Amino acid sequence: MSLLIIGGTGTLGRQIVKQAMNEGYQVKCFVRNLRRASFLRDWGAELVYGDLSLPETIPPALKGVTAIIDASTVRPTDDYNSEKIDWLGKVALIKAAELAAVKKFVFFSVLGAEENASIPLVDLKLKVGQVLRNSPMDCTLFNCSGFFQGIINQYAIPVLENKTVWLVEKSAPIAYLDTQDAAIAVVGNLKAKSPGFQTLALIGTKFWTSEEIIALCERLSGKKARISYIPNIALGGLRRFFRFFEFTWNISDRLQFSELQADIPKITTNIKEPQWSNSRLSLESYLQEYFGKILKKLKETNYQQSQRNNEISFL
Repeated sequence: MSLLIIGGTGTLGRQIVKQAMNEGYQVKCFVRNLRRASFLRDWGAELVYGDLSLPETIPPALKGVTAIIDASTVRPTDDYNSEKIDWLGKVALIKAAELAAVKKFVFFSVLGAEENASIPLVDLKLKVGQVLRNSPMDCTLFNCSGFFQGIINQYAIPVLENKTVWLVEKSAPIAYLDTQDAAIAVVGNLKAKSPGFQTLALIGTKFWTSEEIIALCERLSGKKARISYIPNIALGGLRRFFRFFEFTWNISDRLQFSELQADIPKITTNIKEPQWSNSRLSLESYLQEYFGKILKKLKETNYQQSQRNNEISFL
């Protein structure tokens, strides 16, 4: 099977590329910046230039492709708005894939999307999901909650560096998952006999509130967190401010993700999960390994510094 992976340089995408390569798939990566994606070539993937904002670049990349995994989304720093990539670009990709007789299409959305359709990016994902639902291709839509890797910058590093951890009032709990476990499930799904359209929840084993994650970081780091809360009304005002300027629309859309409000754990009772072929890594184990490495490095650095100080004193 020949795969075309879009978003292969991203946090989840790169793990999917690596897992697919490990399982012997022929992998092509659809990328805008060949230099930035050079590490994927080093892994053995073929790089093909393409840009979802330029539909004419899509068809050449589909030659010989039997399955597409689309893990891409617009970045807050991109020049164009989310509708150009996450709607028009996605639809162009799906239609081109249908014409090229691609057999399977994998897409990623947000857990609890139906309950949060007022959020622009979520609404676009819902619309793309509907297009896939009506597609002749076999399609799998993975609803994601959150990934471990995003916790480091948001919680772990501020706690270690004694900086303020900013939290949103009344935020929904998140079932964080390691991207390596997610990649195993996604690539494994390619082998599943699942004709038509199916929806699967790509989530961890437990839903975590922000306060629970901070408490875990405090226990593992031995440091006390500085916490400040952002009122939802202030977050909404900031988001609306950024919508005044076209070049900050992407930032506005990202801010609105923080306003996700839904009983997510209850939602998952009605959503099927993939067949997990491995034991999913727990958040406790992930953070324990992270803090263990960081604290060990800090001790080594402090020791080396003290040795240098002793040498200077002796001289």
